[in-house]
Amino acid sequence: MYDVKEMLCNEVALRKEEMIKTCVETVRIPSETPPSDTIAMADYLYEVLRDVPGVSLSFHMKEEPVKNLVAVLKSGKPGKRLVFNGHIDTYPAGNHASWNESPWSGSIKDGFIYGRGSSDMKGGIACFITAFKVLAEHKDLWSGEIVLTLAGDEEAMGPRGTKYLLDSVPAAVGDAMICADVGAPTSLRFGQKGLLWFEIEAIGKPAHGAHLHKGESAINKLISALTRMDEEIPKLPFTMPAAIKEAILAGSAISEITAGPGETENLQKITVNIGTIKGGTSPNLVPEYAKAEGDIRIPAGATLMQIENKIKEIVADYQGLSYRVLRAFDANWSDVNHPLFSIAKENSELILQQPVVVTFRIGASDARLYRLEKGVPSINCGLTPYGLGGPNEHVSIDEMVNIAKIHTLIALDFLNA
Repeated sequence: MYDVKEMLCNEVALRKEEMIKTCVETVRIPSETPPSDTIAMADYLYEVLRDVPGVSLSFHMKEEPVKNLVAVLKSGKPGKRLVFNGHIDTYPAGNHASWNESPWSGSIKDGFIYGRGSSDMKGGIACFITAFKVLAEHKDLWSGEIVLTLAGDEEAMGPRGTKYLLDSVPAAVGDAMICADVGAPTSLRFGQKGLLWFEIEAIGKPAHGAHLHKGESAINKLISALTRMDEEIPKLPFTMPAAIKEAILAGSAISEITAGPGETENLQKITVNIGTIKGGTSPNLVPEYAKAEGDIRIPAGATLMQIENKIKEIVADYQGLSYRVLRAFDANWSDVNHPLFSIAKENSELILQQPVVVTFRIGASDARLYRLEKGVPSINCGLTPYGLGGPNEHVSIDEMVNIAKIHTLIALDFLNA
């Protein structure tokens, strides 16, 4: 089997320039969310995949302009189905003047590809497409089928993308799933924190700023409630499952090399971030209206219900205050003892020639939909993001080659297990 793996890895390496081209050309196709217009992206990837021997390709669209692409490759022998999931939309590029070059340049410099989406996650998609092509040439080496789900709308939580595919395309649901969303090759993720985005509105009583006794400030009311949320919600009691806590602590030294110091602490606590706040019309008027939006991240063991009950309790203490939940899902994880994770770890260490950990993830990804909606064991195995969400986003070409090899070998072993 070692000789087989060496042969497949050599074939991945031979496709390096092809993989670079796929990443560069997709970066040059803007696919920002909003509006998640992935029509051109899906059409381009169709052309990239159409000549793969034995591939079946199909487009799926719940509503325009979110176009999704599914690729199915069957070995011709009965077996399991392994899904590679990736999102083909990106964050907005932001202020183009902050970039050294156009966000859509796809330029190559010092071994890195630059542009919006290069790391998150058009580079990762180029990796598993490469693995897909290599394995298509060697169907005698594996059983079952490999499916690529290339979805839009992930940056808007996926209702028109991955969720739609899981609800409407049987081939999108597999025995296991590899998500190539960003992370680090040395840190494989078996679960992720939950999320609750909220909006709070405050109604006050308008008055002239010189006559405070005649008014009631909506901004002051809002700030008071937000301060309590920031102080009280992180103190809510919960018990993290022992196996998850153990994995987080065991992986800390390696995962924090790329994720940064403090990740281990944040994975184990409830965090609150107030992202926007608006209100008032003039410095000399008591504001009648104010609004804020926030983001709460929920560790394993804490629940959405627990968080929302605390928000209700705080809001109820203020007359003229109301809230609504914008988006929400619980923390989610797969059984870390599932064979997928040992296979991924073993092959990652084989390629990287260094220790690799299996741990939890702070950020969201479409892997949660596979876990929560369909109960599919799912792993995040992706590239290191440089400049994620900011200007000059870029990705390492050498790392892309390694991840493509890892994806190839995980598929080989999983479909032969």
